Amino acid sequence: MKSDDSAPPRPEDGGDLSSRRRFLGYLLAAPTLVVAAEIGAPGRAEAAIPSLPQPAELYDSMDLFRDAALPTANLITIQINRDGTASFALPRAEVGQGITTSTAMLIAEELDLPVDRVHVGLADARPELLFNQLTGGSVSTVTTYTPIRVAAAIARQRLLRAAAIELGDGVSNLVTKGGEVVSTVTGRALSYGELATKAAGVVLEQVSVTLKPRSQFTVIGTPQSRVDALDAVTGRKAFAMDLQVPGAKPTMVCRPPTINGTVRGVRNTAEVRAMPGITDVVVIPTGVAVRGQTFGQCIDAVRALKVDWGPGPVDGASDETVLRELRRAELPLAVPAVPLLAQTVDGDFTSHFASPAALEPLCAVADVRSDRAEIWAPLKVPIVAQKAIAEALGVPQSAVTVHVTQAGGSFGRKLFPDAAVEAALVSKAVGKPVKLMWHRVDECRAGRAHPMSTTRVRATVLAGQVLTFELRHTSVTTDFGQGLGEVLTAMAMKLPVGNYGFAQGAFLLTQKVPYHFGVVTQLLNEVEIGFNTGSMRQVYSPDVCCARELMVDELAARMGKDAYRFRREFLKDDRSRAVLDKVARAGNWGRTMAPGTAQGIAFHAEFKGYSAALVEIDCRPRTTGRKVPDAVTGPRVTKVVFAVDVGLPVNPRGLEAQMMGGIMDGIALALTSSLHLKDGHFLEGSWDNYFYTRQWNVPPELEIHIMPATTDQPGGAGEFAVGPAKAAVACAYGRATGTMPTSFPINHGTLSFEPKPTVPPIPQSPIDGLDHAL
Repeated sequence: MKSDDSAPPRPEDGGDLSSRRRFLGYLLAAPTLVVAAEIGAPGRAEAAIPSLPQPAELYDSMDLFRDAALPTANLITIQINRDGTASFALPRAEVGQGITTSTAMLIAEELDLPVDRVHVGLADARPELLFNQLTGGSVSTVTTYTPIRVAAAIARQRLLRAAAIELGDGVSNLVTKGGEVVSTVTGRALSYGELATKAAGVVLEQVSVTLKPRSQFTVIGTPQSRVDALDAVTGRKAFAMDLQVPGAKPTMVCRPPTINGTVRGVRNTAEVRAMPGITDVVVIPTGVAVRGQTFGQCIDAVRALKVDWGPGPVDGASDETVLRELRRAELPLAVPAVPLLAQTVDGDFTSHFASPAALEPLCAVADVRSDRAEIWAPLKVPIVAQKAIAEALGVPQSAVTVHVTQAGGSFGRKLFPDAAVEAALVSKAVGKPVKLMWHRVDECRAGRAHPMSTTRVRATVLAGQVLTFELRHTSVTTDFGQGLGEVLTAMAMKLPVGNYGFAQGAFLLTQKVPYHFGVVTQLLNEVEIGFNTGSMRQVYSPDVCCARELMVDELAARMGKDAYRFRREFLKDDRSRAVLDKVARAGNWGRTMAPGTAQGIAFHAEFKGYSAALVEIDCRPRTTGRKVPDAVTGPRVTKVVFAVDVGLPVNPRGLEAQMMGGIMDGIALALTSSLHLKDGHFLEGSWDNYFYTRQWNVPPELEIHIMPATTDQPGGAGEFAVGPAKAAVACAYGRATGTMPTSFPINHGTLSFEPKPTVPPIPQSPIDGLDHAL
């Protein structure tokens, strides 16, 4: 990671929450000190925009989620324990993005407590939090940044007052340091643990507090290693499958050979139930579940089942048939293709289905009894999951307890409680606890996919100016069934136009053209076909950003201008130009390169932040023709330089790691990773068929530049790098080959594997793993 410390100071934002440093909060009645925040609605600053503003420039998804979370901010609390530690139950999901670390940093900053003395756990489903328990859209830190700091500052203030009484000193003579209150007059000190009980509230009391200014930060903005790193690398970190719930036995599901097929009957239930270790065989809506002593026994049972399957809604569908549906649904462009005076520039792009599968397979533990249910699962919308489980079981929502566990990745997949609902249904059917896990093949073929889409772009140019820029994005419907993370909007998604309306809002509040391109219009249309879909990282942005930036390259070429300088000329503000300039300088833009190799550059603005990527690619035959066992090789990205401005970076080290992961996703989406649809099912059967960026495709040179703080408020970061990385790779490929790519990933048309059978639905567990090690 590199920091641009030489950059000039930036003006501070005046309209966000952080510009108000005086806040109200609550001292709660409890045995030890417990505090909560109360946050008012933020003010808004109006910016002078020379061209007509787009919706996302006036009010974006970050504003929506932050404002929605504010009313229940006072329901999340920080507790000071008798051992001097601080505890906080984070109403978000830790899926590997590092928010338990950044949250611990926020608390440590305001409490003057070492980060390792702050314990951040994950909150159970709490329906009273309403919109305040959703993890997605890169908004976790943005929505919790001020409330958590306020609560921690109140705790510190209360500790100072309790210490003043104990030490017989004035509060003005006391300072906090390293988990102690110290008198600057006498030198006497009391630990937070000694003061925790004395500082506790007897009754609920409203108090006010002043937050630290950024000039006094000692933790926020400094690189911190993850608080869970040691546990993760030593195997002590507990995930759902590590939990030892009494009686919970391994469980798997035999799934239909085509997407969303149905069970008509099972011909050999008794035979399978008699197999070694198998305790139960039951039919559920998504297939036939088996419960056994080990997962190996469950795999054997799933493979042995003889099921009569009914058809699914997309039987017979293929990439070609879905693409034809999308073409029919494309919204028209307004500007004529052949204007009288201006030049028309057109682009037409396709992005294929992609998998959001994470390192951790879908899993859940369920213990369902006659009057209650208890669930353990990695869930990003636990309130919605709790409601879905209650509906599936036919019990009140209050009878379902949902525990959120640590997750081994998500990429949007764990917005959906599919495994948790299945586990609950199986547990109810067998009357016993279950530990349910999806097979890797289940995830590829029966799981959720990032939708196939097309993006059409038309621009008109005249006299060195872009007069119009139209973008029409058409996609298989993206399931937004999670709503805003609570029951009301999730239920609204089930209405005939609910999901469509939410999708339109999500598109308009995230997608913006960051250039002065005259009259700009961006429209979305989605087609409901019957697929299981979901929000993958950055949702619409990777596909839209890629199409937009390829067209920017084309516009620059038509006008005879350099791709970097063209972008710089048309970008709307200084923060945008700063990140673009950074990658151009650091990446030595425009250097001489060998034939078949080239640079590409791309810019993207979202999540109240700015990012740019410079990529170098090798498309020479000796590279594209290299041999890797069981893989499609193709072009190789050899260098990436990435710059990101997120306003205030809370943990630069964590931000750097997130950018690295996003870059690898962007490379994969541009070059190698997609699902192939044929005869109503995806051909991929596991990660040995699905090509995320592998070690042999990782760029040998990778630079991440974290721009210095430009505001007092953090922006979103978790998904930021995917779109601009994909776009920069595509632009580099176009320059290296002389042909603009229009279908992604570029290697989608090549299969490097023999598809696994669909019956039985999962393969036999391998016993020859070493034979396939690279």
